Parts: sequence; C-alpha cells; structure tokens
Amino acid sequence: VLPQCAGKSNFVCVLRVLCVFCFIQIIWGLDKVTLLNPPEEPLPEHLLKILYSCDEPATVQLHCIISFETGITSTLLLRQWRCLPGDPKISTVELKLPDWLVYQADGIVPDSQWVLSCILRASLRYSGFDGTKLYVAAQDAASLQPRPFYSRPVKQHKLCMSWRTQMLQLTQRFLTKQCPLEQETVHLLSSIYASTGESFGITKTLKPYRDEVLEYFRVKAISFPWCMFSIWIFVTRYCQEGLCGILYHINSQNNYITPALFLTNSGQLHIQMSGELEESSAFLPSFTVPMNEWCQLGLMLQVVPEAICRRINSMFHRLRHTIILDDTEGYFVIGGGKYVRGVAGFFGPVVYYRSRMSPHSTVTHFICTHMVWYVCHVFMFSHGATCVMQAWLLALLAAQKDDRLALLHLGHLHHMGLHGAPRDPDLAYGYYANIGKQTTLDRHNPTPNQTFVEAVYLNNDEVLDLQTNEDHHIFQWLKLQARRGAAEAEQTLARMLFWGQQGVSPNIQKAVRHYERGAVQLGDPVSMYDYGIVLMQGQGVEKDIPKALTFLKKAMEKGFVPAINALAWYYEQFERDYKKAVELWEQADVLESPDAALNLAVMYSQGLYPGKAADQVSSTLKHLLLYLQTFTERPLDAVLWVKWAAEQNGYLGTILRKALDSYLRRDMFSSQLYYIIAAESGYAPAQFNVAYLCEQNTGYFLDPAFASHCVWRYYNLTIQSPNPDTYALIRMGDLLYEGQGDGQKDISSAAEMYKQAALKNEPQGWYNLGLLAEEGYRLPLSVLIELGLSELYLADKSVLLSTLYKRCVYSEDTASYVPCSLALLNVYLHSFQKDYSAAIKVSVMCSRHTIGTVFLFDMVYVWTVILEFDLIFT
Repeated sequence: VLPQCAGKSNFVCVLRVLCVFCFIQIIWGLDKVTLLNPPEEPLPEHLLKILYSCDEPATVQLHCIISFETGITSTLLLRQWRCLPGDPKISTVELKLPDWLVYQADGIVPDSQWVLSCILRASLRYSGFDGTKLYVAAQDAASLQPRPFYSRPVKQHKLCMSWRTQMLQLTQRFLTKQCPLEQETVHLLSSIYASTGESFGITKTLKPYRDEVLEYFRVKAISFPWCMFSIWIFVTRYCQEGLCGILYHINSQNNYITPALFLTNSGQLHIQMSGELEESSAFLPSFTVPMNEWCQLGLMLQVVPEAICRRINSMFHRLRHTIILDDTEGYFVIGGGKYVRGVAGFFGPVVYYRSRMSPHSTVTHFICTHMVWYVCHVFMFSHGATCVMQAWLLALLAAQKDDRLALLHLGHLHHMGLHGAPRDPDLAYGYYANIGKQTTLDRHNPTPNQTFVEAVYLNNDEVLDLQTNEDHHIFQWLKLQARRGAAEAEQTLARMLFWGQQGVSPNIQKAVRHYERGAVQLGDPVSMYDYGIVLMQGQGVEKDIPKALTFLKKAMEKGFVPAINALAWYYEQFERDYKKAVELWEQADVLESPDAALNLAVMYSQGLYPGKAADQVSSTLKHLLLYLQTFTERPLDAVLWVKWAAEQNGYLGTILRKALDSYLRRDMFSSQLYYIIAAESGYAPAQFNVAYLCEQNTGYFLDPAFASHCVWRYYNLTIQSPNPDTYALIRMGDLLYEGQGDGQKDISSAAEMYKQAALKNEPQGWYNLGLLAEEGYRLPLSVLIELGLSELYLADKSVLLSTLYKRCVYSEDTASYVPCSLALLNVYLHSFQKDYSAAIKVSVMCSRHTIGTVFLFDMVYVWTVILEFDLIFT
C-alpha cells in the first residue's frame, strides 16, 4: 500500500492505511462465537459448549429457529449473557428446548405442527449507535434433525397430574405409539389376473393421505411428480384393434390423464401423458413387448435438469410440457374398461410407488425433468407347485379363455381370500363382471348346455319332492291342467321347458309353443308378455318385432306391469325415443314398480330425462338417484350384487342339475363331486349341500377325517354368505360347541351362531341358547342386546330360560312346539321345586297353627304354573 502513496497527499495515504487496518481487524479481530458440541437432534438434556470472544462489551445469544410444514418460521431465544473483552472463553449451558419439540404429546406436552427443520444459532451482538438495536458481529449455526412424533420419548413429569389429564393419557390417542398406515406404496394388483382381452379389468381409486404432511407434499408434487409404476405382464396375443389397455388413468370428465399405457397391434407400447391447460403428448418407444413370457414394465416419472437430459439414452423420453399427476383424481384401470379392451394374457403384480422410485429400480442415481423410463425382463416362477397351486394355475388358464366356472372360482377366491389368494374386492369384481356380462349374453343365446340356476337345499324335502321330468306324474298333471285352460299351468310348463327347471330338460321350441298357447288361446297377460319377449329376441321362434310389440301392448292393456317396463326398454334402446320411454316408466312407477323407478333414476343420471330439471324430479326418483350415487362408493356391496348376477349363469345351473339328479338317483359320489365344483365357485347352496353330504356319508365312502374337515370347511363358507341358511348356522354352532380335532370348545362363537339363527326366527336357535344358559354359561351382553333381552343380563336364570323357551314355543315352526314346551315346563318345575323347598324351610319354623296357610300358598303357586303352561299350549 505504502508505495502507492508516492506523489499523493498525506490525507489519502492515511485514509488508505486506515482502510487496510479496518479490513485486518475484521478478519483477524477477536469477535467470534462457535458451537463446539451441538447435538444431532433435539434431546431432552444436553450440555452445550460455546466458544466466544469480543473486542468490546457485547451480548452472546442462543436462538432456536424452527420452520413448520405450513411455511411458518419461529425464532425462540433460549439463553443470552454478557461478553467482556479478553481471552476467548468457553461457556457450558444447559440446552432447554421446548417440550413439544422433544417429547410426544401426552396431554401436558401439547401437540405441535409438523417440524421441517430446526437450527441452533449462536451470535455475538453489539449495541447500535442509539443503544437499542443490536447488530451481529459473529455467529455460528448447527442443524438439528427433528424426530417424528411417534419416535420421540415420553416425558416423565415430576408433578402431580390432574385426574382429567390422567384419563386423557389412557385414551387410544395416547396409547397407540405408532404411525398410522399410509398408502405410500400401493399394490394396485397383488396377484395374477387372467385377462380375456375384453372390456373387463380392475378398477382402483386412491384416497388422499390422512397425514397432513404427506398430503401436503403430495399436493405440492402434482405438477412435479416423482413416482414409479411397476407392471408385470404376460401377453398371449397382440391387440386386435388400435390400442389395448395395460394401465391407464381416467379423470372425472372421462378423459385419459397421466399415466396412460397401452399396447399396439404390433406389440409396441403407447405411452401418453397429460399436462396443464389440457396439454397431452404420446410416444412409441422402440421396445417391443415379447409374447408368451413374463415381462416387467417400469414406468418412471421424474424431473431432471436440462444438462442431464442431453446425455440420457434411449431408455428415457423427454416431454416438452409439464406433467400433471393427481392420483386421487378419477380412477386407475388395469386391463380393459368402458373405453378400451384389455390386453389378452395375464397381469402380474402392479405396484405404484407414489412418492419415490422402486427400491429395486435399476436406476441408482438421482435424475431430475419430465421423463419416462421403461424396462422389461423375464419373470421366473420357480417353486414346486402343490395341488392348490396347480388348481389355481389351471383356473387362470381356463379363465383367460372365458370359461364361466373358472371365472366364478377365481372371483370367489379373491372375494373371500381363500387358499392363500389375497382378498381383493376389486379383483373379484373384475372376474364377476366378466361372468355377469357373459350370463346376459348366454341368456339371449340359450343352449342345451345351460340350465336355470335353482337353489335346492338337500335337507328341504318339500323342494326335493317337486323335482320332476317329462315322464313324471307332476309334469303330466300340469299338461292335463294346461289342456283344460289353466293359464298358471301353461305358464309353469313354459317356464320349466324354457329354462330347464325342476328337473325338466330345456326345450325352447316346446316352451315357445306353450307361451303362444297361453297368449293366443287363453289371453293370459303373463303369457303375452313372455311370448312378446321371445318374439323380440328370436328365441325358439323367428324374430318378429311388430308382432312382439303387439303382444306386449296387449299385456300392458291388461295391467301387467313388466310389459310396461319392457315396452319402455324397447323405446329407449332401439327407437331412442326417450320421451316415450320415460312416459311408460312413469306409468309403471305409479304402479310401484321398483324396476321403473330405477330406470328413471338411470335416465336422469345420464341426462336423458326429457323436460325435467333436477328440482322437478319426484322424491322417489331422487332417493333412487342418491342410492345409485352412494352405491358406486361402496365396492363391497357392488361385489355382492355382481356376484349374485354372475351366479345366475346357465353353465353353473347345468352343474347343479347334474349334482341334484345324481343325488335323486342315490349316486352320492357323483353328486358330491358336482356339488364341490359348484361350491368352489362360491355358490352358497352348493357349499351347504357339500357339507350336508359329508355328514350323511361319513364312513360310507368318505374317510372320517376328510368328512370332518369337509363339514367344517363348507358349513363355515356357507354362513359367510349374505343370507346364510339357518340350518348351517345351527350346525356350525354345534361344531364350535363340540370342538374341532383337539376338542377345544368355543362357546362364545357357538352362542353367536345360535343368536344369528334365532334372529331369523329359527326355534332351534332359541332352544340352543336356552341349553347353553342351563349349563351355566352366561350369555354375553352383546348377544342379549341384539336379541332384545338386555334387561335379563343380571336377571335370575329361570327368568332368562323361560323367556328363551317362550320365544321358541311362539315361533312359526310347528315341529318345535312340543320340545320347546317341554323345556319350558321343565324350567317351571325346577322353579317350583326351588320355591317349594324354601317354603318347607319356612313352614318348619312356623307354629302348627300356620300350616294351613303355608299349604294354601303352595297350592296357589302350583296352580299358577299349571295355568300359565296351559295358556301357552292354548
């Protein structure tokens, strides 16, 4: 510096020297502060050492700066002290952080918002010229990693807590010390799905995170998705049309949104992404999906910088617009759906990593811009298949070829979660929807291989006696009545022959002749309706629409409501005359037809209701419309409905007919075999019949151990149906009472079975509950509440027994009258004996002058019991 002062004034030189001196003072001055041992995370106790020094009297301050996920930042002053000039000093301070930052919330320690970051900052500050403001001369900072709520310790309070706080700590909110389960990794498909290449697939919807922080980041990442989809696929045939669905996303406006992955007719992948302002783009990778081998397709969305995008290889594709992915919008579809057919073949596990890459991803380095990664490699099955596994694989192969019973079987497996198959209502719905659609088509194209599905229970002798054939006297008697002009006999014959009911082989041509005779000769409106339907469909007779409409209108004129609905359906489906269709359905709705109200609700929901706004629709229609809307949000109910529709398939009916015919011929082995086929398809009456046959044939041709297992398994499956048979409930209760194998009784579960039977007004249920109570078992309060007997929980046992047996006596089943009455009489006699013994003890203590009074009291009690019992019999 000094040589530069040559030729310059002394003032300039002095100024330059002072500047240099000040610069050296700033760099090499004594003002400093350093955190020597900061903790890595907020701790309950920590002795923090701080090195500091100052040139002039100053203030040392220790702050904690906390930022929350809401965007708020809070600065807390923890400690401060004076710094005097001199040599550097080390001060040890006790680090006292807020309890809500260190401990779990417990009623005393309050809840806090989610903490994103926590910084300790030590600073050396001087007073300003005005003596109030402080400016920072030196500072040091350390970052602490905040711990999640449920990983924090529980504070041991050194104080007496109030009763309210103690009770609060016992609630579930504070007893549960773990994070709630969140769907960060979603298994859209956790098993193998056989796809027929039709418009059937698996639909999945995702919900927002319950955790506020996860949901905050999910919403924040909608415009910057960082996620991955992993899809296993086995293609047996390339797409026969333009595109076939693999995995795609549909929004509430029924548009494709990110991501949409399809297969072309040449085996290429068609990948489509959507962005803001309805932008979308699609591309075809050079990769071709191989046929007849398992492949894993990985679809990864990331944001990468421009520099890296220039270096990426052909496995990546860069998009020119921003990708938008809101996974809670609309729904995802695997395979076929409403707008596109699915890939023909098999789908394996499909996993969606919502906020990260797959832990097994081959991409190990972080990349960032919008791009897609895809890879395919062979999926190897390598395990020794058991009989169950072989059956499952064979069912998959058959279902992929549209076999009706295989589709039913797989739907049943995933509906109930049997044989190790995951319980997945969406996957079960995919199979049931397929067979349900096939059932509709099969009914329009009846064949001799189809038979009407009839729920025949083998313990019902009345129904078994009605089984007939064309040579049976029942069928011949019906023919005689029909020839004499009995319209109901004509209807019954036509129905039996058309569908193959009650043991009669289906013969559609003969059935149509009976429909025609009832419609033309007898003028029966039911026959007119049936004849009009077969004419319209061309079943067993040449199709004749005008003639069909003529008979339907005649049936309508006679007030037959189904004919009104059929005409409305015709005008809606074929004529597209929505006004006429609605007029007819409104006419049927006035006649309290539920089908008409439902169809009107559908018309309104689809915007096809002419001339009526939402506020002009009837209250009944609004109720049905609301029901339709809520029904779509209840997948379990939807599965039950579509399962019921699938179980009306005529091919299942043929198996049931073969099983019943074998039983009537006393061919028990064949009957058992056919019923097992139907039972493994999930049909509850068949499951019941398998268990019933196993009971009846134990030791005859069935091994006792196998028969015992069979009875347990199939009665247990039967009672899980929506409307279980009461006999199955009773037998399952008996099995639970007796114990299985090791003899361990389960009385509480047995009581539950008997309770369910009693609620169906089955007298055996009331009777068995009474037996349990007689044996000293206290019926649970929950059971008594459902039976409407909660007031008897602490009552005398005789009062409870008499109530249960009275319910048994008053049931509609006359066969139970005598045993239930005898059980009730037994209760009265025991009660009388107990009271009489007490009366004897009292009489011994009394004088001889009171003997007559005691005797009179006993006789009054006896006659009271007898009169009450006689009243019950009367």
